[in-house]
Amino acid sequence: MHGLALSILVWLPIGAGVIVLFLGDQRISLARWVALGSAVATFILTLPLIAAFDTSTAAFQFVEHVPWIRRFDAYYALGLDGISLPLVVLTAFVTVPVVIAGWSVIHTRPAQYFAAFLIMEGLMIGVFSSLDALLFYFFWEAMLIPMFLIIGIWGGPRRVYATIKFFLYTFLGSVLMLVALIYLYVKSGHYSIAAFQALPLSLFEQRWIFLAFFAAFAVKVPMWPVHTWLPDAHVEAPTGGSVILAAIMLKMGGYGFLRFSLPITPDASRELDWLIIALSLIAVVYIGFVALVQTDMKKLIAYSSIAHMGFVTLGAFIAYDIVTNTGSLRGAAMGLDGAMVQMISHGLVSGALFLCVGVMYDRLHSRDIAAYGGVINTMPRFAGFMVLFCLANSGLPGTSGFVGEFLVILASFKASFWYALLAGTTLVLGAAYTLWLVKRVIFGPVANEGVASLQDLNGREFLVLAMLALSVLALGVWPAPLLDMMRASIHHLVDQAVATKLPL
Repeated sequence: MHGLALSILVWLPIGAGVIVLFLGDQRISLARWVALGSAVATFILTLPLIAAFDTSTAAFQFVEHVPWIRRFDAYYALGLDGISLPLVVLTAFVTVPVVIAGWSVIHTRPAQYFAAFLIMEGLMIGVFSSLDALLFYFFWEAMLIPMFLIIGIWGGPRRVYATIKFFLYTFLGSVLMLVALIYLYVKSGHYSIAAFQALPLSLFEQRWIFLAFFAAFAVKVPMWPVHTWLPDAHVEAPTGGSVILAAIMLKMGGYGFLRFSLPITPDASRELDWLIIALSLIAVVYIGFVALVQTDMKKLIAYSSIAHMGFVTLGAFIAYDIVTNTGSLRGAAMGLDGAMVQMISHGLVSGALFLCVGVMYDRLHSRDIAAYGGVINTMPRFAGFMVLFCLANSGLPGTSGFVGEFLVILASFKASFWYALLAGTTLVLGAAYTLWLVKRVIFGPVANEGVASLQDLNGREFLVLAMLALSVLALGVWPAPLLDMMRASIHHLVDQAVATKLPL
């Protein structure tokens, strides 16, 4: 029944994107409906996978495995476990509001715009479901092309600068990852990720492989200090580009650490965990202060993303300190649970915040905080949604933003009181810059004639924000289904991460 389910999820949006390209701007009405139909169908097709997923096993499910490049013993191999399935569902879900949000606001080459997002959706699902390292790398790099075009064609005044910077940062890091993958292929004889995870490696080999992976994944997260491409990319990208960048693309870095760094180089990860923890805490604290001084709404949310993604890498790597200090594998699993929940939550909340900024930008054509004030007086429905998403961004209990941060901070206590103290500052700083944004934009008297003339949400915009609001509240109130889905895979990952791979 599910024999080709993952191939359909990968290639349905890519095929629909090609069809939309051929329809072109002359038949844009049909092209829009093809894009929306494809996005909705892709998401609906993830629901049977959720229903059929066996939460009691860490084994990959819905596996497809056919020869791809026989000369290199590379396979077209796809499969899902409890770590990749939530990210595939998130990708399919977020693409739907992105297509709806761009329905009538994109006037330049709209068919190419929708096609780029559909093709990117398929490639991103391919990244999360690949079981072959060469196939993973193919999807990982190919995904840069549509995002390059989205920022470069539909971006702001400095779009060329932002696009080149984005491409160079992410591509150079990925080249080092490719070197590591080729080395592992030479050692093992094939590109199976599972074989890489079982391959004995000396500490010297693990260190270099870990650093090569780190170069690719740290840029993608992005971690401090290789984060500078992200604010530029967000500011110049169109709204849909910012949503996908924040909601999905940043998660690939976190996913890479969980799928490659921890299980393939566990001894080097244990030795160098201090580096990841230090950079994560710098991102949480320092970048939080940077967000406080921003005057551009998109830049503020972009820096907020960097700070919140610091929780993902922190939750992943404190596992070693927890095991060293307490011997508790359960505590280590809690940190990884928090990292995964934080990725899903951040995808929903940051995507929603960028859509909120897009709603205001479509009306006033300004992202400056100073250009707004008293929006609640003219856009009460919109104000309600934006306040909800801002509170979720601050980690308010009852929203998804609280669950992941709470789990990571709780796990941090098991590793070190000081880790927990520094990580906890994000709750203070996050509330500071987010509520400061709300105060200046949403509340107070109507700032100017532009704000006074604003129209509240239309039906399309209300639908988009309502979808995300319900998801944020559902995950915040009832995270158990997500945690149950991940449990077996997270425990298996902990076992892999704490087991040595040094040759006997």
